[in-house]
Amino acid sequence: MARLLPRTALPALAVAALTLSAGLLTTTPAASAVDAGTSPAVAAATGSITGLAGKCLDVAGASSADGTAVQLYDCNGSAAQQWTVSTDGTLRALGKCLDVTGGSTADGAKAQLWTCTGAANQKWTVTAAHDIVNPQADKCLDATGNSSANGTRAQIWTCTGGANQKWTAPAAGGTAPSAPMAVAPYLYNGWGSPPNPGTVTAATGVKWFTLAFVLSNGYCNPQWDGSRPLTGGVDQQTVTAVRAGGGDVIPSFGGYSGNKLESSCGSAGELAAAYQKVINAYGLKAIDIDLEADAYSNPTVQQRTVDALKTVKAANPGLKVYITIGTGQSGPDTGLIKRAAASGLPVDAWAIMPFDFGGAGQNMGTLTLRAAEGLRTALKAAYGYSDDQAYRVMGISSMNGITDQNETVTVADFRTILGYAQQHHLARLTFWSVNRDRPCTGGPADSCSGVGQSDWDYTRVFAAYTG
Repeated sequence: MARLLPRTALPALAVAALTLSAGLLTTTPAASAVDAGTSPAVAAATGSITGLAGKCLDVAGASSADGTAVQLYDCNGSAAQQWTVSTDGTLRALGKCLDVTGGSTADGAKAQLWTCTGAANQKWTVTAAHDIVNPQADKCLDATGNSSANGTRAQIWTCTGGANQKWTAPAAGGTAPSAPMAVAPYLYNGWGSPPNPGTVTAATGVKWFTLAFVLSNGYCNPQWDGSRPLTGGVDQQTVTAVRAGGGDVIPSFGGYSGNKLESSCGSAGELAAAYQKVINAYGLKAIDIDLEADAYSNPTVQQRTVDALKTVKAANPGLKVYITIGTGQSGPDTGLIKRAAASGLPVDAWAIMPFDFGGAGQNMGTLTLRAAEGLRTALKAAYGYSDDQAYRVMGISSMNGITDQNETVTVADFRTILGYAQQHHLARLTFWSVNRDRPCTGGPADSCSGVGQSDWDYTRVFAAYTG
């Protein structure tokens, strides 16, 4: 469960096999009429469509000629990767439609770009399960051969639920994700070659970041990593840069290592004042309390934290308070949750960290969902919530790539987690860390995921969360 600081060096490019999702797709019925090709499309949303390994659905060579191949390619933000999901059932790029060659319904029929005709071979249904279905063929858009290599052709194939048939498309009925605060990957300035948040935002659309970690300097005084000042340093520069890009930050208190405010402060009042000092320094909308190690296991520290957060909540109307805790495969220890409920502390999201819990060699997406269901059960029991109420105050804080215990969390696992979050409207969806969301090239420890990927593949998956 621990997020080790610092981590040991990761193996360079330990390539993870993508995991196939279980189950078959049930498709929606075909459209009943063929639209005239001259009818203008009504745009529901425009943006990139990402698939296997976070690659983008791309028009080869950015050519708008009829018959141009549609393929997977590294995301680059070009017009050849901007697709409009229209309410007339078409997917359009460069002024033309995604089309099944020759109107075929056979497995392996290639996808191409073609002048919009309104025919059934240009109609698509984007499902909540992240399938893109051609209703005429009753088949799914598919990356040929389960390959994520640049230039892999898109085709139609019998729906299998496989990762090579899962796509994240612009949200129909909206223009952008509606849960920007909920998706805030951890960014750590202490080590791991911290990326420029503006670079991440430009590539993925994610604008919120959870900045780690606010610790004690040995007394009840908050500082970044227990040593860097709240204002005037690199961390404030990061806050300024994120806000200049239209986003915001969620400082995280705690983590696995270092002196915790929750332990160093002698009373709930002192701890509340320490939290408030950070809130005031940045004019915050949300804070994350990451309770690990001794700060989590000590009942006295637990109660001090709960009481301090009640004070902070009362003093800052509208401030969101997230609590992040470790978990076992069947769910978290329930002591802190019961203590918070008994004390009347409203928490905006209880986020579990479903990694470093003995999942090596297992499907981490499946294990994550199992642990999340354990959290739901705990919240229902402690707070008296309904299922829906419990889900809406839940969060998942995963880890991308190879974990400290040699578990492998793949991009496909992130898609599994995303689907669960979308289905149940979770309050928080994050991961440790954006520093690691890059392929390994011999950089410093914890500056890469340890699996084969392109920059920001994991971030792009969670960027599609709409709440």
